[in-house]
Amino acid sequence: MKIELNQGIDVESVRMLFPILSQPVNCNPLIYFDNAATTQKPLQVINALTNYYHNDNANIHRGIHTLAERATVDFEKTRKSAAHFINAHEVEEIIFTKGTTDGINLIAQSYGEKFLKPGDEVLISTMEHHSNIVPWQMVCEKTKSILKVIPINDRGEIILDEFEKLLSERTKIVSLVYISNSLGTINPVKEMITLAHQFGAKVLIDGAQATPHQKIDVTLLNCDFFAFSAHKMYGPTGVGILYGKRALLEAMNPYQGGGDMIKNVTFEKTTYNDIPYKFEAGTPNIAGVIALNEAFQFINTIGLEGIQHHEQALLKYATGLLNEIPGFEPVGTAEHKASVISFNIEGIHPFDLGVLLDAKGIAVRTGHHCTQPVMDRFKIEGTTRASFAVYSTMEEIDLFVQAVQAVVKKLR
Repeated sequence: MKIELNQGIDVESVRMLFPILSQPVNCNPLIYFDNAATTQKPLQVINALTNYYHNDNANIHRGIHTLAERATVDFEKTRKSAAHFINAHEVEEIIFTKGTTDGINLIAQSYGEKFLKPGDEVLISTMEHHSNIVPWQMVCEKTKSILKVIPINDRGEIILDEFEKLLSERTKIVSLVYISNSLGTINPVKEMITLAHQFGAKVLIDGAQATPHQKIDVTLLNCDFFAFSAHKMYGPTGVGILYGKRALLEAMNPYQGGGDMIKNVTFEKTTYNDIPYKFEAGTPNIAGVIALNEAFQFINTIGLEGIQHHEQALLKYATGLLNEIPGFEPVGTAEHKASVISFNIEGIHPFDLGVLLDAKGIAVRTGHHCTQPVMDRFKIEGTTRASFAVYSTMEEIDLFVQAVQAVVKKLR
């Protein structure tokens, strides 16, 4: 099976930017297929982290000395890059968080706790990550609201007719994953946002898996909130972005109290800062935010269209080869998928397969992938998941499939 890659991407040159990929693991070349968990970091991101601590280490927004001013300028550059990357209307609509989980919790607590009333309904889907389930369970318990779940079909796709049936005047929040981390399903979020808005509901999109794989335009989507993580898109861990429409952010209460989220503090009363700073209490991960700007530039330089084309070619190639293995059972066969393959091999536990692949230097993820309701839906304990990125290659897939075949032969 031969599939041409996008000629605009020189994958070998891209790989040279990622020092971790050149190391051996268990006496074999590293094949890193756990990109849905976290991507590796290019040199420019690593260098940005080092440069901050080496040359510019100072707190931001508070100092008038040179180091503080340099750090603040670089920190705020990333906010502008983030707004441009997702096409937000205003830079002030960009809030720095610790990651997607932090962003979802912020909305659940700052928006949900303020505006949800007893009997109101929150809709999520069966395929949500635990990070988009547990915060809503918590806030529904506090507010006496009702959590409802949109079902999925056997291919791992949201059943739109059932979603429409669940929508009503009681629906106040819809919180949806754009791309499933465990199934690879790309959900029709634009259509679902439009439907939800017809009933006056606000919509939060979990964009953790979508942001590194396809162009995001929050203005076109017309979502009310959008959360994503730096570490899923070649940036540092511990950094995320939350987008929210200005009017909604201004109506919300602060998520946390402390420094930088205030205008004035007395023992009698505190006046909160303007957005986005109202939601950025305390000293943030300054180095990580600065380095995230380099991740944006890395993706922009290659181009998301080329990245998507490359990853789709890898997905098609790998799926075709794996389907030829006796006992191969794919989990998630949606018509529209990102570069994620979750599967089981009949008679072989995912953990055993993962351990034996690791012995050959191949990193995959095994287990429930923080989506236990998905596993319950398919009546399985978990899966083996291979997920690809811009630096993944056809040759790596060949070695991966050969290794899976060898495991099947050994364990049978």
